Amino acid sequence: MEAVGAEEEEEGLEEEEEEEAAADEWLLESLRLYEGLHTFELQAPTRVIEWARGNRVCVAGYGQSGSNEILQLLPPPALQVKETQGLRPERDFKVECGGFSNRPVHGLKHVPDTSLLVTSGPPDSSLQIWQVSAEDSDVIKPVSTVTAENGTGQPWAKIATISARAPWVLHGSRLDNVQVTEVESRKNVYVSASKTSEELSGLAFLDCNTLLLCCSKGELYVADIRQPQSLSGAVSVPLAPHGKHWCMAVGRGPRDSDSSSQPVACLSSGGHLVLTDVRKSSEFLASAKCRVPSPRSGAEFLCVSWAPALEGCLAVSGFDGTVHVYDAQSWDSSGREVEPIFVHKGHVFGGPGGGRDPPQVTAHTWHPQKQRTLLSAASDGSLHVWDWVQSCGKCG
Repeated sequence: MEAVGAEEEEEGLEEEEEEEAAADEWLLESLRLYEGLHTFELQAPTRVIEWARGNRVCVAGYGQSGSNEILQLLPPPALQVKETQGLRPERDFKVECGGFSNRPVHGLKHVPDTSLLVTSGPPDSSLQIWQVSAEDSDVIKPVSTVTAENGTGQPWAKIATISARAPWVLHGSRLDNVQVTEVESRKNVYVSASKTSEELSGLAFLDCNTLLLCCSKGELYVADIRQPQSLSGAVSVPLAPHGKHWCMAVGRGPRDSDSSSQPVACLSSGGHLVLTDVRKSSEFLASAKCRVPSPRSGAEFLCVSWAPALEGCLAVSGFDGTVHVYDAQSWDSSGREVEPIFVHKGHVFGGPGGGRDPPQVTAHTWHPQKQRTLLSAASDGSLHVWDWVQSCGKCG
């Protein structure tokens, strides 16, 4: 027994040495790969990263403890200034204000043109509205709760916000409880007439009248809030393999294109990416297979996003401790395996280490103006801001 124990201990030491060597190698390689790389440690991990008013960043905990912080952070100057600003001694996020949620925060959106935040999370599909206080206060305080139609006992609600005629929030956990609510008055603007209880993985405003809904099984629906009975679908994601979980992201059309031409990226838990157009969602523009492992936590953190300032580029995460960036401009309809133009491995190698299980990326988002800058968070509480070197990828 002693011999077996010594052998296991020796194997463990060898694994640690290999991990340390890989981390050292990545650290040296990062000097060449990144234009900028900033790492921060949050008190608790977040699965939401949301850009808010004044170029601020909001994060929130998702623990089951009943005391989850919601924080508004002031980014380091590197994210606020132009490229050629010389030395920037301050490299960390600063907490501007915060509050506490008595439930896990799985969804968080800033309401455009206001100082309001909307959050959602278990145990039901209700929403919490928060007020980010004025400059002379450091408190994010709860303002009200929005209770969903048929929401009792339902999964947490997916949310999207817009300021059109008034600040609105689109929310729902299933097709039959989707609604649009005016944030300040809490009056319903739209309630879905669907009788289908398919679970939603995502939703979005295409404009102030048109909604796009994505079901976990891969169906896409379009709805017009002026016609409550108008739910169009179900249009399955073309070539969608059965038994996979799907999520989506809506991008901007090419420059000088029709405003209704918005590309939709649908990502499956098997790593399949299908690109469609919202006007012809039954057809596909391109499809590909990402070189990613099976997600360790099912599809809980599955995420795809379009780059707002870099045409044709998108990022995916939620499979492991990495974020993959792809240039989709040359993709065709073959569904072939594609290589990422960049892989961020910082959460795997850049953390404190010492654990058997590497951290999992829980969220990522692009900087709204800086072309190749992303923020990503992981299950160990790490928050990274990174900008890859242009020569390392085709995009940009």
